[in-house]
Amino acid sequence: MSAAAKRTVSLPAEQAAYIDAKVAAGDYASASEVVRAGLRALKERDAAVERWLVEEVAPTYDAMVTDPDSAISLDDVHAAILAHHAARSAK
Repeated sequence: MSAAAKRTVSLPAEQAAYIDAKVAAGDYASASEVVRAGLRALKERDAAVERWLVEEVAPTYDAMVTDPDSAISLDDVHAAILAHHAARSAK
């Protein structure tokens, strides 16, 4: 790992207690490891959102701009949601 850069952060009591509990349980050796794991998870989530935007949202938007008539109407979406809800409620 590269040289560590020190940071001082303030956390709400609940988050500080969570970090302490993870260390006390032996899940992590130190508070720094807990924070690093959290930052890795945040980085992975940000990358997943970016992939979703690039691979799914942007192409869908482009398709709707190119051919707006291919979109499902709001009334049809609403009807489908109501039907889905009714079917699940009937079970």
